[in-house]
Amino acid sequence: MLTPDQKERFDSEGYVVLKGLFSAEEVAFYRDHYMQMRAAGSYEGDSAGVDTTSNDPLKRYPRLIHMHRWDKTSLDWMTDPRLNHVLTTLAGREPLAVQTMLYFKPPGARGQALHQDNYYLRVKPGTCLAAWLALDDCDEANGCMQIVPGSQNWPILCAVKADTTRSFTDVTVPIPDGTPIQPVIMQAGDVLFFNGALVHGSFPNTTTDRFRRALIGHYIEGNTQEVAVFYRPVLRMDGTVVEIEVSPDGQRCGVWVEQDGTPVIEETGMQGAPGKLDYLRQ
Repeated sequence: MLTPDQKERFDSEGYVVLKGLFSAEEVAFYRDHYMQMRAAGSYEGDSAGVDTTSNDPLKRYPRLIHMHRWDKTSLDWMTDPRLNHVLTTLAGREPLAVQTMLYFKPPGARGQALHQDNYYLRVKPGTCLAAWLALDDCDEANGCMQIVPGSQNWPILCAVKADTTRSFTDVTVPIPDGTPIQPVIMQAGDVLFFNGALVHGSFPNTTTDRFRRALIGHYIEGNTQEVAVFYRPVLRMDGTVVEIEVSPDGQRCGVWVEQDGTPVIEETGMQGAPGKLDYLRQ
């Protein structure tokens, strides 16, 4: 399923897209399953709860989090042998599974500011990995994924305030002017795999009639010793629980400085618990 060229691209750019990894029939099943689940009400982990009267599309269709803890379909998808095979090939060892998410991103919805997943997961040693299954065709109009190729080699950056008129999250990471940000155009059934340090995000869905639904699994490397408490229990790919230590709240983070006119990152900052605006100590 993964060619040597694709593995090389993942290693050099921090991401790879596998076309058509899930069939049209599977995609239709997942799309219907989660739309029915969302219509049925609110669940543990809903960031805002469902408000069908709200003008905010993301309150009418808030994301689902940790569905695998109570939904067998989600657990079966997260541990699917195809995902396991690719993730094992990319990381060199079988991963551990920690999170599922479903983003609905209906027409008119805000995007998510640029960020790095390991800011939240706090994996040590190594990093986390993501498998991002497109349940709809994704392009720039409906808010496809945007990535900064090669940024997987950066340390975790110190977060700053985000523009919440365009992002449903309130923190982002700064990048130097002129840094390429690349859209990832995908078709339903494609899966984007990416490194947990890769800077990524998305712009708003500017369409009037198209969702951009995505089913996401977050994983950690098989030799991980610490992960943030929000991602426990940690599961092996056979669904059994493995004990991992809890990461501390504070950790070092990188800030951009200039050296001889060139932006470079120095790990001179400290960040607090995820969800709070991080602070810098120079």
